[in-house]
Amino acid sequence: MLADPITAIEEALITRLQSGLGRMVTEVASYAGELDDDLPTVVRRFPAVWVTFGGISKTEPYGASKDKFKATGQFVVMVGSRNLRGGSAARQGRDGIGTNQLVMAVRKLLNQQDLGLEIAHFKPGKVRTLYNTRIEGAALQVFACEFDTAWIESALENNAFPVQTDPLFSGFAGTVSPANPDLLQIGINYHQTPDDGVADASDLLTLRS
Repeated sequence: MLADPITAIEEALITRLQSGLGRMVTEVASYAGELDDDLPTVVRRFPAVWVTFGGISKTEPYGASKDKFKATGQFVVMVGSRNLRGGSAARQGRDGIGTNQLVMAVRKLLNQQDLGLEIAHFKPGKVRTLYNTRIEGAALQVFACEFDTAWIESALENNAFPVQTDPLFSGFAGTVSPANPDLLQIGINYHQTPDDGVADASDLLTLRS
């Protein structure tokens, strides 16, 4: 079970896209607001791809367990391209890589993949237009490709805090609970039929000395 599935998934997405896209793009990175900053400067790095976490859309009980939940999360891959010849050239990749090619390449690389993690296989979702404009005489287009996956989360016991070795909290001086003791022995009672509610024989199984 992943301590921080969001970060682990984002990093694995970037690694797979970097490997699969190769020289189709100049950059595959975690999104850090590039498209909201100096857009004319960012455009010069196109074609490029960014990955970001889109949120958790649903959380539901996992099986019959009372302390495990299945969380469904969305990740977004943004692809951007530009072309001096116009909008259709930026989409279709004339004289370079177009957003159409990037969208299909990203979906092919990620659909039904688990990235080697304990998560559900990625399911493709919507593809949305983020930008469709011109900057400095070049056509600019950016699309957002959505993907859904799921992972299992464990709840703490009521009123308990994380144990000191929990990697998500370790080193931050927060309140911790003692680690659960190791299971060393199991007691087994045998009842004959008809059962009078009193054990007729017992065994004590030692798991570790």
